[in-house]
Amino acid sequence: MQPLVISPREVKLSTRTEIAVRRLIPHAQLRRVGAWVFLDHFGPTPQVDGMKVQRHPHAGLQTVTWLFEGEVEHRDSLGSRQLIRPGQVNLMTAGRAVAHSEVSLGREASGLRPTSLHAVQLWLALPDSVRNSAPAFQHVEQAREFRIDGAAGRVFIGEFAGLRSPAVVHSPIAGVELRVTGRTWLPLRPDWQYALLAAEGSAIVEAVELATNQLAYLEASDRTGVWIDVPAGQTALLVLLGGEPFTEEIVMWWNFIGRSHDEIVAMRALWNDQDSGDAQLAYPKFDDALGGWIPAPELPNVTLRTR
Repeated sequence: MQPLVISPREVKLSTRTEIAVRRLIPHAQLRRVGAWVFLDHFGPTPQVDGMKVQRHPHAGLQTVTWLFEGEVEHRDSLGSRQLIRPGQVNLMTAGRAVAHSEVSLGREASGLRPTSLHAVQLWLALPDSVRNSAPAFQHVEQAREFRIDGAAGRVFIGEFAGLRSPAVVHSPIAGVELRVTGRTWLPLRPDWQYALLAAEGSAIVEAVELATNQLAYLEASDRTGVWIDVPAGQTALLVLLGGEPFTEEIVMWWNFIGRSHDEIVAMRALWNDQDSGDAQLAYPKFDDALGGWIPAPELPNVTLRTR
């Protein structure tokens, strides 16, 4: 069965400057890949301070930040302050409630040369059994590296090719960076769903061309792997996402994942009432270079449905 090819839609985010954000999941044809429910691809951009995201909330999910280029500083309501560089992972488990901010740095720590920013931002839906747990933050200094045929890979979260990331997740998943220079056989689990993003360059996936910024979706089937190739003399930068099908129905709106319309209404109200004692308890304030916070938008005039 040939893969389904998804083209991104450009999303204008007022909290990010000079960055073209390309959203691939959720999509009208693809709501999730395993527990992966959100994928934004942005950059590469030479802009200094290309990302400025003020304090904002999450609940019911995990955020995964993976950089190809650049440096980003993360701060959150747990007291975490972490610089992330390419090859490292920031994993934030929102649980019942967490707030954070992110800002890209215009120069490397050495201060000697400007950097570009190129990254993916990902979300994982938390299973019902843990979605109301206490929030947590984890930084992994180095992804697990491997080589298969014409590809060099890094497992930045989950498990792939016998390698497991120390990042704590709550569903069987895989998140892998691949730099492909020649024909490569990628082993896959037949009971999992997978998607391949072409972050740079182009690739051939099961005889289907995948252009830069496109995503190829492979549904669970009897396949045990997939062939990937690239044009002669070229390199493709790919992201492989995979996971066991996530069968729980969810309501995903703005930065929240719940199980009903009423839950989302309550999450929004709690965040927007910044001065209430409950909000201050759920989202302790913290200092950062940006200041301020992002209010939740108005809810649509419809009942949000599970999917």
